[in-house]
Amino acid sequence: MGTFRILIKNLGPGLLFASMAIGTSHLVLSTKAGAQYGWIMIIPIVLANVLKYPFFEFGVRYTSITNKTLIEGYLNRGKGYLWFYAFITLFSTFTILAALYTVTAGLFINLFKMQGISISMVALGLFVFISTILIVGKYKFLEISLKFVVSILFVALIVTTALVLFNGKTTAIVGFEPTPIFNEVGILFLIGLMGWMPTTVEASSWVSLWSIEKWKTQDKPSLRESLQEFNLGYFFTGLLAIFFMLIGWFTLYGTNTVLSDNSVQFADQVVQLFTTHIGPWAYIFIAVSAFATMFSTCMTAHDAVSRVSLDILDLLLPKQTTRQTKLNFAVTVLVLAVVNYIVISVFSANMGNLVALATFVSFVVAPIIGYMNLKNVMSADIDPRFRPGSALRLLTYLGILFLSLFSLYYFWIVIF
Repeated sequence: MGTFRILIKNLGPGLLFASMAIGTSHLVLSTKAGAQYGWIMIIPIVLANVLKYPFFEFGVRYTSITNKTLIEGYLNRGKGYLWFYAFITLFSTFTILAALYTVTAGLFINLFKMQGISISMVALGLFVFISTILIVGKYKFLEISLKFVVSILFVALIVTTALVLFNGKTTAIVGFEPTPIFNEVGILFLIGLMGWMPTTVEASSWVSLWSIEKWKTQDKPSLRESLQEFNLGYFFTGLLAIFFMLIGWFTLYGTNTVLSDNSVQFADQVVQLFTTHIGPWAYIFIAVSAFATMFSTCMTAHDAVSRVSLDILDLLLPKQTTRQTKLNFAVTVLVLAVVNYIVISVFSANMGNLVALATFVSFVVAPIIGYMNLKNVMSADIDPRFRPGSALRLLTYLGILFLSLFSLYYFWIVIF
């Protein structure tokens, strides 16, 4: 019981990671994976979670040992590392948040039957509401609120998955032929799925920053305790990805139903496919699961990108007043809200372009950031006793090799 109490006390960075990860990659991409390609998609989902695990673990390890953020580690390796990460973060600023808020706005419109209102207006309301929560409530409120949100999400999703499995797989239409995987469209989908499964690799620094923030109000846990808390969150992200894949497989695979790129239509399809298969009475479980998934992801990602942006600016412009003060954090949250609202207004309700672009870049840079994180934890910053063991290093090299070869394979298909 003592170990369990310590784990609950330390819940925070790993919880936020899980809440942030269980978003577009799960609700949108995992559901689509099962719906379009069937059970075989469990392989890339598991592969992505396993092979990318060290990239995220190193963020927790480095910060726990050095009391520095992973981004500070990049600067210690050389300014080129930091500039590269700054470029990736800048790109994420214009894609990731916009994509997340677009999907969430679509779910909100569907959930409350507000068909006469535009995506951009709902997104604006979400930006205002979430920005206010982040600025007024700060990290502590974010952590406490997400404990409730994630609990609701997990229970609702378990109930939904159990009902889907109990009712059995939907009957395939006559003459159904499986969708090919290893063509240009299939490979691009796999890259999108694994690029954001469980989430983007650049998010490894987000956990690092959340850890620093949590330790300001609580005694710092040991490396072992920090890794236990993170591993729990990471395990649940992988498990829920499989749940969403199963739901898509059992309810849509074999029906030739194409899930829309329009966020409102997609939200309607997600809710309808469950209620049609299970029954109208299950609507509340579906609606709560889907909206809680995306709302919590928006909050955590918005908070993280704000903190990362300030940390990068502080390291690149040390003589400027860019430190993470309350005022600077509030300004950054608002600037990101305005910028991404403009992006959403331009792209309108078409979330497909946003998600495809963001996931593709995340997939391509994943091996590079994974290597940067490995350089951090194997550097002189960390006592040799606390560096990753040979098995974890081997898994890191396998992840870098696999993701690199897969990217090259896609480029080969496109060119030839």
